[in-house]
Amino acid sequence: MSPETTSAVIFDRVSKSFGPKQVLHDVSFEVPAGEILCILGRSGTGKSVTLKLLISLLKPDHGHISVNGTEITSLKEAGLTKVRCKMGFLFQDAALFDSLTLYENLALPLHRLTDKTHEEIDSVVDDVLRQVGLAADKQKMPANLSGGMRKRAGLARALVLEPQVLLADEPSSGLDRITAAEIDELHLKQKSERGTTVIVVTHDVHGARRVGDLFAVFDEGDLVAFGTASGGAE
Repeated sequence: MSPETTSAVIFDRVSKSFGPKQVLHDVSFEVPAGEILCILGRSGTGKSVTLKLLISLLKPDHGHISVNGTEITSLKEAGLTKVRCKMGFLFQDAALFDSLTLYENLALPLHRLTDKTHEEIDSVVDDVLRQVGLAADKQKMPANLSGGMRKRAGLARALVLEPQVLLADEPSSGLDRITAAEIDELHLKQKSERGTTVIVVTHDVHGARRVGDLFAVFDEGDLVAFGTASGGAE
């Protein structure tokens, strides 16, 4: 990484345990702003925990984590809210509110976290739904969406606050190859059009090679490889 490159995410000697089980051990890496990092590894090796630490759903036992230049490990709730407003999180199961329509799911964070008017919120929601190909489905309930539509809806909800950093946990899990490729394209579009930094946890090696600038491989809590697809270590 060149001295001029700004790091959107920094992990500095981060460790995390749950009881006697150590999930991450002394992990360090940096992700330059506007690049896509794909995190690979077998189940249970600390990949999803890494994302949860990044958005401070979990706290590390040791080490420091910075997002967009802000050290988050010691922040109180008010400070975390400011950081999280610049981040989006696509959960494995989309994590939509089943009692709300698709439109209401996307509008909720805008009502709670911004001072936008109803008309502005309508415009933002419609724009994001167009981006993910769900413009005609905004009044549907989550139960009436297919698996691929739910993934795209979850991504739309993650994008509605125009995040600088997007975290995606197994975005292609359970999807057919065509739909998974559509999700890959949406990640690439966020990077190219908005300069979004994207961190993807995935088991899909082919999809990872298609979208990733950088790759991290975890094994039993250790970061065993980090670099580019051509083999260059960072």
